[in-house]
Amino acid sequence: MGKGKKRNRPRAVVPVVISVVLLLVIAGAAVWLLQQNHEEEASTNLSASQEQQLSGTVYDGTMNTIAVEDGNEQVYYFDLQNVPLTTGSTGIGIGNPVTVYYQGMLDVGQELQSVEILRIEVQDAPQSVPVPEPAAPTLEDQAQEILDGMTLEEKVGQMFLVRCPDSNAVAKVSQYHLGGYILFGRDFESSTPEQITQTIASYQANAQIPLFIGVDEEGGTVNRVSRYSQYRSQPFASPQQLFAQGGLSAIQQDTVEKCQFLSQYGINMNFAPVCDVTTNSNAFMYPRAFGQDGEHTAAYVSTVVRAMEEQGMCSVLKHFPGYGSNGDTHTSMITDNRSLESFEQSDFLPFRSGIQAGGNVVLVSHNIVTAMDPNRPASLSPEVHRILREELGFDGVVITDDLYMEGVRQYAADDQVAVQAVLAGNDLLCCTDFEVQYPAVLEAAQSGAISQEQIDQSVLRILLLKLEKGILTPEA
Repeated sequence: MGKGKKRNRPRAVVPVVISVVLLLVIAGAAVWLLQQNHEEEASTNLSASQEQQLSGTVYDGTMNTIAVEDGNEQVYYFDLQNVPLTTGSTGIGIGNPVTVYYQGMLDVGQELQSVEILRIEVQDAPQSVPVPEPAAPTLEDQAQEILDGMTLEEKVGQMFLVRCPDSNAVAKVSQYHLGGYILFGRDFESSTPEQITQTIASYQANAQIPLFIGVDEEGGTVNRVSRYSQYRSQPFASPQQLFAQGGLSAIQQDTVEKCQFLSQYGINMNFAPVCDVTTNSNAFMYPRAFGQDGEHTAAYVSTVVRAMEEQGMCSVLKHFPGYGSNGDTHTSMITDNRSLESFEQSDFLPFRSGIQAGGNVVLVSHNIVTAMDPNRPASLSPEVHRILREELGFDGVVITDDLYMEGVRQYAADDQVAVQAVLAGNDLLCCTDFEVQYPAVLEAAQSGAISQEQIDQSVLRILLLKLEKGILTPEA
């Protein structure tokens, strides 16, 4: 069988097809790119023709230009000429909110933007509300802060203003956390002015909370300091003598001198004025009193208290509710049978006057005043203290007369008299035997016989008075 002829195959067809496909793809891509560019150009042209806005704050401003800082801290400058501009009362003030309405595209690289500005609106910056300074703490706040940091032992100790002991007086200040010392003639008699100043300073140096340092410098028959010539050439005269010599003016001048005299030694409390009303020259209290009726005694008391306040000396109004012409409670129990009306019309007048003048402390006597409480001495009577607080309106410190006196010892056991005094409403306890009375009051406070609330109220008044007089400072 013979061989047939070979067929010729079209070998160039495949490359041609591939080339055509590639050309079509390239052409399609080119068309797509042209469309995209056209769309972008159209979009750009559309954006440029639409109203746009730039919001920020005024960075700078002149008559012809305004600089606007946006939220990205980029600054753009615009020409203000022939541009509608609205502003608030503060004009183009730096920091004022501003909005620029424009057509075109902003160019960060341009010194002055070439966009078409439609209008510019500048508003007044909102007024910042000043943040008030924190209120300075009041004296009450400071007293409360000090109280909050005290132990019960320290609180009870602050309630004792005691007769300065013969021995270990410096050590006992801190041992009993005492509120103060009251000094008598024996403390001054054998000392020089320099020595007594140093001694009082040593008491204060050992006190965690500075002390009341008190004396009875009434003038006349009761002068603990000026009776000794190394302190003053003559003792201070009595209120009656001073009034006879120069009226209330002489009383006022004498009080100022007396306060300055005592202050130089570190004494910050004078147990004066005597507010008792008596015109009976034979009465126990007459030499110490003003010796006139209730109204005149009230004028005397307010004169003394105001002068003491001006000098920063603690005043003590004594002896509430009024001694009258009664006997001496130092040596016996005294019963006063006068009516309540007689006290209201006479004896209360000097105390009211002293309280209104700013009296700091009221001392309560040991008299039994039957019209107020027939069963207890005034110093141990809740009713007498209620009258003082509520009817006379006294909100300061209340102190007992010395709890070592016979007039009160006949009523309560030796180790319970101070406890009874606290329960009656006294803030400060004036006593000689504080080493007996302090443990008893502390035990009563620990057991709940005396409430923590009552202790705190009394100590708060004491601390507040010390702050008011500058005896205590918050840093102390």
